[in-house]
Amino acid sequence: MTSVIEETVTRETEEIGEARTAGAPAGRGSQIRRHELAVFLRSRRERITPEQVGLPRGRRRRTPGLRREEVAQLSAVGVTWYTWLEQARDIQVSEQVLDALARTLLLDASERAHLFQLAGAVDPTPAASCPSVTPALREMLRRLEPVPACIQNSRYDILAYNRTYGRLLMRNLDSVPPEDRNCVLLMFTNDEWRSSVVSLDKSMRLMAAKLRASMAGHLGEPAWKMLVKRLMAESREFCEVWERYEVIGARSKTKQFLNPHVGLLTLDHTDLWLSPDFGARMVTYVPSDEETRERLEKLHAFALEAEAEAEAEKTDVEADSGAATASS
Repeated sequence: MTSVIEETVTRETEEIGEARTAGAPAGRGSQIRRHELAVFLRSRRERITPEQVGLPRGRRRRTPGLRREEVAQLSAVGVTWYTWLEQARDIQVSEQVLDALARTLLLDASERAHLFQLAGAVDPTPAASCPSVTPALREMLRRLEPVPACIQNSRYDILAYNRTYGRLLMRNLDSVPPEDRNCVLLMFTNDEWRSSVVSLDKSMRLMAAKLRASMAGHLGEPAWKMLVKRLMAESREFCEVWERYEVIGARSKTKQFLNPHVGLLTLDHTDLWLSPDFGARMVTYVPSDEETRERLEKLHAFALEAEAEAEAEKTDVEADSGAATASS
């Protein structure tokens, strides 16, 4: 006996296929997208176990994966509203809600991009490609090694970075999803990043104050509201410092990090502005003493070795896959 969900998915899939076969007019494009979005959300909801998101399974669970009300609760949206979304109703979906759904449903980068495309929205996070980071800027980042350097926007999203920066405050920044590569978010929610920051309490206050100062020129923009809302939801410490309403402009200074690979690093932080409106900037960390210079050299060598090992492993996997295909 088929379930209501299976019958609904089958019916909507058949309708979409019929519309495509018949050459649906342009006016039905949004309707087809809504049906595709509904099917996509259900498929992703049903593949996630309660344990993956910290919920108890219970004895009477009949729905595969998560229930609609559980997705709504975890995403901080109304159950009725989310149900309408899965029913392909003609409703508006904000970027903030799409971001919350993407995180609740544990979507990877490709699935997240697909979600935003089906909803007819633009992903405002750095998970989307940033055209301002040109090949020339990426080459500059590489040439600066072993000096750690990255490119950030005014919201402190990390848009690009060199290999030394990728190992500066954690074992490997590549392991962090692109949409989570934000200095403020990492400062308040990532244990590994936080453990590398010397004088964490002071740094958190400064970071929140700088974010508030930068936000003055972006009030009402979805990406900024999404970031603050997420920080308020995930960090009590951020709530406390944010309510102080402290404001401070960007400034260069000496910073210390306790690197997990090479130990204490004392660095001079400098912002190199890439545009006249104080938006994107290249952030560099030059060693303040000879001991730090030597440790950065070691960190750079470690990053190169790790990269070479990853490439070798990738080559081995591709070779094994090719051999398996040839023998089949």
